[in-house]
Amino acid sequence: MSDTPRPRGGIGRIVAASLIGTTIEWYDFFLYGSAAALVFNTLFFPSADPLVGTLIAFVTYAIGFLARPLGGIVFGHFGDKIGRKKLLVVSLLMMGGSTFAMGLLPTYETLGVGAPILLTVLRLVQGFALGGEWGGAVLIVSEHGGDKHRGFWASWPQGGAPGGNLLATGVLALLASFQSEAAFQSWGWRIPFLLSGLLVVIGLWIRVSVSESPVFLEAQARAEAEAARGVKEQAPVVQVFRRSWREVLSAIGVRFGENISYYILTSFVLVYVTTHLELPKSTALNAVLIGSAIHFVTIPAWGALSDRIGRRPVTLIGSVGMAVWAFAFFALVDSESFAVITLAVTTGLVLHGAMYGPQAAFISEMFDTKVRYSGASMGSQLASIVAGALAPIIAVELLREFGSSTPVSLYLCAAAVVTTVTVAVTRETLGRDLARSRDEERTAKRPPVAAGDPA
Repeated sequence: MSDTPRPRGGIGRIVAASLIGTTIEWYDFFLYGSAAALVFNTLFFPSADPLVGTLIAFVTYAIGFLARPLGGIVFGHFGDKIGRKKLLVVSLLMMGGSTFAMGLLPTYETLGVGAPILLTVLRLVQGFALGGEWGGAVLIVSEHGGDKHRGFWASWPQGGAPGGNLLATGVLALLASFQSEAAFQSWGWRIPFLLSGLLVVIGLWIRVSVSESPVFLEAQARAEAEAARGVKEQAPVVQVFRRSWREVLSAIGVRFGENISYYILTSFVLVYVTTHLELPKSTALNAVLIGSAIHFVTIPAWGALSDRIGRRPVTLIGSVGMAVWAFAFFALVDSESFAVITLAVTTGLVLHGAMYGPQAAFISEMFDTKVRYSGASMGSQLASIVAGALAPIIAVELLREFGSSTPVSLYLCAAAVVTTVTVAVTRETLGRDLARSRDEERTAKRPPVAAGDPA
C-alpha cells in the first residue's frame, strides 16, 4: 500500500495542514517559555532576586511538560482507535483556547496567589494538548507519504517548532521594539496570547479539510474484521509497554539531546543574555528570531538527506556536533556582540535540525500501525519530562550556583552524548513499509522452505 502512487497535491495539502497546525500549537507553547523568561517572573512570580523569579516561572513552564505524556497516552489511545485527524482538531482547540485565556488573566498584583494558580492550570492544558499533537501531526504525514521520501515529508511538521518559535519570538520582539518597557509589562505582553484565537480559526479551517491516513484506515478495517471473528485486542498503550518498550526507550534517547539543546538554545539563552550579560531583550530575541528562520529552512533539508543516507547517520551528525558546540556556544555568546551571538544560536539550531529533521520518520518507523500513535507519542513525550521540561530549570540553577556557563556546557554536552549512544545502538529504519507490521516484515524476509527440507 505504501508504494501506491499518491497525487502530489494530496500530500502537499496534508503537509500544509500539519505544518500550520503544529506551528500554531508550538507558537502557543513557546510563547509561554519566552514570557516566562521576560515577563512572568515579575508579573506572576515576583521576587527580590530576578533569577529566583525566573526559576519559579520556569517551574510552571516545566509543569506543562508533565502533562504531555498524559496527553500522549490519551490522544494516542483514541488516535489508534478512531483516527489521526479527529484528534488533531481537538488538540488544536485545546491549545488555542488555553493560550487565549492566558492573555486575559489578572496578574499577581490584582489577584494575588490565584493568578499563578490559574496560569499553572492553563499551562497544564497546553501541555496535555501538545502531548497529543506531535504524534498525530507527524503520523498523518508519514502514513500518507511513500517510503522513499518519508523523511522529507515528515520533517515538515517538525518545522512547526521553529516556525512557532519564530512567530512567538517575532511578535514579542516587535512589541519590545515599538513599546516602552512599562507598556510591555503592563499590557503589551497580552497581545501575542490573544492573537492565538485568530490563529486557531485559520488552523482549524485548514486542518478539517484533510483526509484520514490511508495506512490507518487499512489497519482499522483489518482490526474490525478480526473483532468480527471474536479476536480481542488489548488497549494500544498496553500493547506498547508489552511488545514495544525497547522502541519507547529508543525514542526517548533519540529525543533526549535534541530536546535539551533546543530549550537551552532558545529559552535559556534569553535569560543568559538579559540577566547574566545584562544586554537588552531585543539582542537575545532577534538572535533567536534569525536562528529560527534558518532552522526552519534546514529541517526539511536534513529530512531529505536522511532519505538518502539513513536516519541514524544524519542524527549522529547533529548529536556529535552538538556535543562539541556546547562549549563554543557560550564562548561566542559571551562576546556580547549581536552578530556573534546570532552566529552561535544559528549554528546550534542547524545542528539541532540534524537531530530533529529525521526524527519524525525515525520514531514513526519504530512502531506498528495499530500502536504507532500511542508508541510515538509516549516515547517523545516521556522524553520531554526528563529532557526539555528540566533543561531551563537546570541551566538557570547551574548559572545561579556557579555564576559561569561552563557547567551548562557540560550539561548540554552530556545530553548530546546520550542521544549519540542511543542512536549508535538503534537499528536503521530507513525504507520500512509502514503498512506492514514487524511480524509481517520478518515473515516476508524469511527464505522459502525447499521441498523435502524440514520445516
